[in-house]
Amino acid sequence: MSVLADTLKSVHLTRLALTDFRSYAAVDVPLERGVTIFGGANGEGKTNLVEAVGYVATLASHRSAQDAPLIRAGAEQAIIRAAISTTPSDALVEIELNAGRANRVRLNRAPLTRPRDVLGVLRTVLFAPEDLALVKGDPGERRRFLDDLLVAMAPRYAAVRADYERVVKQRTALLKSAGPKGGPKGNRQSREAVTATLDVWDAHLARTGAELLVAREHLVDAIRPHVERNYLAVAGGDRGPAEIAYRRSFEAPDEMPASARPAGAADDGPAGRTGEGPDGATGAGSAGAAGQSHGDRVRAAERSLRAALLEVRSSELDRGVCLAGPHRDELELGIRNLPARGYASHGESWSLALALRLASFDLLRAGREDPVLILDDVFAELDAGRRDRLAALVATAEQVLVTAAVPADVPPILAGERFNVVAGALVPADPPAVAVAADAP
Repeated sequence: MSVLADTLKSVHLTRLALTDFRSYAAVDVPLERGVTIFGGANGEGKTNLVEAVGYVATLASHRSAQDAPLIRAGAEQAIIRAAISTTPSDALVEIELNAGRANRVRLNRAPLTRPRDVLGVLRTVLFAPEDLALVKGDPGERRRFLDDLLVAMAPRYAAVRADYERVVKQRTALLKSAGPKGGPKGNRQSREAVTATLDVWDAHLARTGAELLVAREHLVDAIRPHVERNYLAVAGGDRGPAEIAYRRSFEAPDEMPASARPAGAADDGPAGRTGEGPDGATGAGSAGAAGQSHGDRVRAAERSLRAALLEVRSSELDRGVCLAGPHRDELELGIRNLPARGYASHGESWSLALALRLASFDLLRAGREDPVLILDDVFAELDAGRRDRLAALVATAEQVLVTAAVPADVPPILAGERFNVVAGALVPADPPAVAVAADAP
């Protein structure tokens, strides 16, 4: 569990300081509630600033799978410092990114043994041009979206996710060690040895995988109405409905996943409409449709996954890959009963991607503090109508950070402090002419 996640009620960044991060040798940015806009030509470092904010919240970059590119060329480490104003007290998060060594995290000057313990101190929802991959990209993009949101809602899922990924990696290495059937390593003796060990790894994968996939299914149930509503709000008119469903890579005849149940069926669990949610909140309602608790659902999924692994074992040994589990599941997106991937127009795809992010914001703020909203060069990707509708939906957030190469792309409703980013330096910008004219008597 994160250190401060349970006590935060009103949260915003008050300062972001970077040392040798990306293009910045050193920069110190004061921040306030409301809207802050970072303008400037492409390549000047606007996105680097909000990327650092996102890293504080997630310990990951939305642009790079590795940390090495985040360290400025020629430097041995990068440092991110974020001062966060909260209701009970202020927090200072310091992250040291080290080339070739483990990263270090400090919270209020105290070193954390496990860096992931800082998760939940700052929560963000980031809109970026890369979001189009949520609709048009591979299933891995959508699985990552679900897992990132799970961790934001309940930081303990960071450990569940890491455990499952470790088990999949080690089990895959074991499968590869058997070699293809008939190959130099694929003899009877080697396969028998691998099979004996596989039984142990199957149990590990089923246990960790069941907890992850059931949490994902509850999350899809919880986020579905928000996605449907926000898609209509962004797309405008009667261009929906949007659909979202979770599909497992395996199935058992005696078990129906929550996200495949008929609308209105009751349930309980990590992000469901009843029972305990990922953030520990408890909702009203009855028990699940089949009288199952969240623990019952996890145990049923574990049994199903173990049975599925036995069924595909021969194929797994031949191919050297894990063929069943949450790492092969799919978050299915649709518009008007057609798969979004391949059928949705460019505008529809953007509306659906924005709806997913807005739905995340709705879930995260429910009963808690607003996450920091980050709009990274998104308005340049949208037509005027979608720009205005998106701006109206996010304008009331406690803190909004915007990057834009063209100031006119940002709708007037998102008025606030402006900085120009030039060659790694921040300069306060004059308000746009349209804003001055609007305020004049």
